[in-house]
Amino acid sequence: MSDNHLGEFLRARRAGLRPQDVGMASYGVRRVAGLRREEVAVLAGVNVDYYTRLEQGRERHPSASVLDALAHALRLSSDAHEHLHRLAGTRPSHNRFASGTDEVGPALRQLLDACPGAPALVVNGALDVLAANALAEALYAPFQRMDNLARMTFLDPAGRPFFTQWSRAARATVGHLRQTAGLDPDNPRLREVVRTLTGRSSDFTRLWDAHAVHGKTQDAKHMLHPDVGPLTLTYQTFDVRDAPGHQLVIYQAEPGSSSAQALNLLGTLHATAHARP
Repeated sequence: MSDNHLGEFLRARRAGLRPQDVGMASYGVRRVAGLRREEVAVLAGVNVDYYTRLEQGRERHPSASVLDALAHALRLSSDAHEHLHRLAGTRPSHNRFASGTDEVGPALRQLLDACPGAPALVVNGALDVLAANALAEALYAPFQRMDNLARMTFLDPAGRPFFTQWSRAARATVGHLRQTAGLDPDNPRLREVVRTLTGRSSDFTRLWDAHAVHGKTQDAKHMLHPDVGPLTLTYQTFDVRDAPGHQLVIYQAEPGSSSAQALNLLGTLHATAHARP
């Protein structure tokens, strides 16, 4: 991971936009995809030399107003806008993904077990699975091991058949890791995960280099479980206040839906299997 995080982010987001995306006409032959530096500078109302220095890492202290203008020019989402400010150090980072320990306390483990009808797990900023209840273990049983959601998505053979909208799941996974990198760029565990995945997955490398940012808050996941069939589950994510960097993720199915029935069946099958001598 380079130390010019701000410049890399700006270059990647510039490359992901076309002139027509921002209401500009395209002139001349374009040697590379995306907007030219001059076009971003015009859209943001800044000097092109100054913008060039930002991308090259020769200027590392832009004002908040300049960053706001660049976020507007590059059509950044709210998550990506905040990420841009954090990379430049213009907003205080609370390092909420940086935890001194990966231990999960007994009260939180009790809370996980108190949700028998909903898969629930605790992850850190690098998406290591720190704890899970029985139904979450049953949900992810097709994987070789339930250790890190990013590794499971990109490297486990079960990943692609399990996530029926794999591309969407992959983008969300990488977007979460990118947000962690902005909040805690020196996190050694994050560096280890990124190094492993870039070394073994070209899909991960492509998405990582795109610098898209996506916080894990709430969304839907579409899964195909070999024991109970298709599942569409929404999830909600909650920060663990007494363990900075830890997040509680709870999955739910729409009440009365086929997914809810499948989830109930999965819980029954799991309980039955563990009750056998």
